[in-house]
Amino acid sequence: MNKKFLSILVLGLALFAWQLTPATNSTANAGDEEHEEEHEEGIAEISPEAIKLFDVKVEQANSSLIETFTPLMGRIVLNENKTANVRARFSGFVKAVHINLGDDVKKGQRLATVESNESLKSYDVLSPMDGTVLERKTNIGDVTNGKELFVIADLSTVWAKYHVFPRDIHYVSKGQAVGVHTLDEKNHQKTKISMLFPLADNLSQTVIAIAELSNTDGIWRPGMTIEGDIKVGEKQAAIAVPRTALQFYEEQEVVFIKEGNRYEPRPVKTGMVGKDKVEIVAGLKRGETYVSEGSFLIKADILKSTVEDDD
Repeated sequence: MNKKFLSILVLGLALFAWQLTPATNSTANAGDEEHEEEHEEGIAEISPEAIKLFDVKVEQANSSLIETFTPLMGRIVLNENKTANVRARFSGFVKAVHINLGDDVKKGQRLATVESNESLKSYDVLSPMDGTVLERKTNIGDVTNGKELFVIADLSTVWAKYHVFPRDIHYVSKGQAVGVHTLDEKNHQKTKISMLFPLADNLSQTVIAIAELSNTDGIWRPGMTIEGDIKVGEKQAAIAVPRTALQFYEEQEVVFIKEGNRYEPRPVKTGMVGKDKVEIVAGLKRGETYVSEGSFLIKADILKSTVEDDD
């Protein structure tokens, strides 16, 4: 989505939220009108109804575990331990092919019938395992001559194959926990590094790391680009907030403190930055209520009011 359009949309939503706040009594006398409560500069005043409507979340500041990760890029590939390249036992010509590309087959199932060049007798080429036919490289009338006829794989497990760069290799070891996820982060699975190749690629200087994934539901398709998260550190922070709580306001990093229906930006100093949470080392006390999600709407409401005041 266009960033400019998104900004306009956010400001529009915030304006609607602010308009939902209780209005000043319209029957007040002229003297009272001079003392109507105004939208105080630098502070947002938003009704509970508007906060609920825009799904703004608040939490109390507290201690939390912060974990840091290094990302890995890779692809889903076949589990080579459960992949078979099927050939005919004897040279001959193919009389019949009994399966098609994509078929699920059972161990011992007929794949093709071949007539031997030497004995002139026909024999069946059988599947060596349960699996799915991923490649069919033969047709009726072909001569086998030891060539590969079919590729069959058991897709109930697959491999996440990562290329680990030199800067990250010291974080990765056999047995290391890794969180595998698709690029859209809709599919996740926790597993372990099962293989770490001893050699580096000559061109990229990367090292191959393999993690096995359960794939009984078929969501991990060979060829998919995936990411992996390797934990490299953790800390029990005295105060930590979600990354969604932080905003930049007037060239400072802030969280928004809630007091009643009022939301005020509070400058904070951050420490360790994790995947989901950030340590706060100054500016926020344990037990204070702050906006944990939707802080950009609070910021937009304050900026809107500043623009209106300048007009």
